[in-house]
Amino acid sequence: MPDASCNISPKNNPFLLGQESAEQAMLEAWKHNSMHNSWLLCGIEGIGKATLAYRFARFLLSADPTKKANYTSLETGENNPVYKLTISNAHPDLKVIERDYTETDKRKVLKAIKDGDALSEEELKGLKKSAFIKVDEVRTINEFLSKKSADNNWRIVIIDSIDDMNSASANAVLKILEEPPAKSILLLISHNPGRLLPTIKSRCAKLNLSPLDDKVLASLLRRYRPQLSEQEISGLKTICSGSIGKALVYADHGALQYYDDLCRLVSAKEKFKLSELLAYCEAAAKEEDTYALVQELILKFISENMRVTSHIEKLADIWEKTIKVFDEVNRLNMDKKQVLVNVINGLIKTI
Repeated sequence: MPDASCNISPKNNPFLLGQESAEQAMLEAWKHNSMHNSWLLCGIEGIGKATLAYRFARFLLSADPTKKANYTSLETGENNPVYKLTISNAHPDLKVIERDYTETDKRKVLKAIKDGDALSEEELKGLKKSAFIKVDEVRTINEFLSKKSADNNWRIVIIDSIDDMNSASANAVLKILEEPPAKSILLLISHNPGRLLPTIKSRCAKLNLSPLDDKVLASLLRRYRPQLSEQEISGLKTICSGSIGKALVYADHGALQYYDDLCRLVSAKEKFKLSELLAYCEAAAKEEDTYALVQELILKFISENMRVTSHIEKLADIWEKTIKVFDEVNRLNMDKKQVLVNVINGLIKTI
């Protein structure tokens, strides 16, 4: 397992690599007094959107507007008081909206705080969050923005992510975007902007963040997971689709081995051993996290092979059926192991 010091969240991450153009766009807007009240940070999950949002928020809350020429990045030193306040969720001019814990798990957190017995990192990871950001949470933004900063500074809201909103929550955000208070900034993070209300997108300055290139991914993997071999880094770059967040999850959960075993099973074609396929699917179906990981890797495998196969129509059909059956597994309480067996056996017969 990785060292705990390597488990860094966007909130306390002072380091951002690979998104320099987006950072410069925000910096230049500040320097030229052309700041938008609302920014939509778009791109696949795990490429630095939330890290950039916190980085911009810390910068706005600490930068000296009388010395704009001195700034070449949004960097804020870790010893800066603003940096320390944002890490501890204590800055009065920054509000973060995200999915809250379910009512049952929220009570566990509150009890731990009351008892002075902080939950461990593993216990926190095991807590479940609500499916959506609730509309009541969004409505608290109005009260927050109605108050002026003590030093006439910015009031900043980060929504991570706006994809997690239902229609009521999204419409509540839209009302805020229509009439944003002066000296306020909303930073909306979206992994799938195509699903957002067009009226929300039209009221924001849109920044598209690109997937990270191999050089950046390798550098970040060496930084956050120094125990990885160069061979492992190379393998993770191949399957993570340009997302350092995904690469770190894959590194921590043995994704390379699962992916290599999947490739080996399928490439064996009619010579594959049924016992190995059953063992693979049984191991993958034991835990929810592992099952979700293998689902993702199977879809990744299909998409990669669609680029090089002469059976593209058959694979496209398998892709659609696989998406459908994976969506139905939990809803219909299907046998996860048998679903994986059927899907992989279909790939063996096609590729």
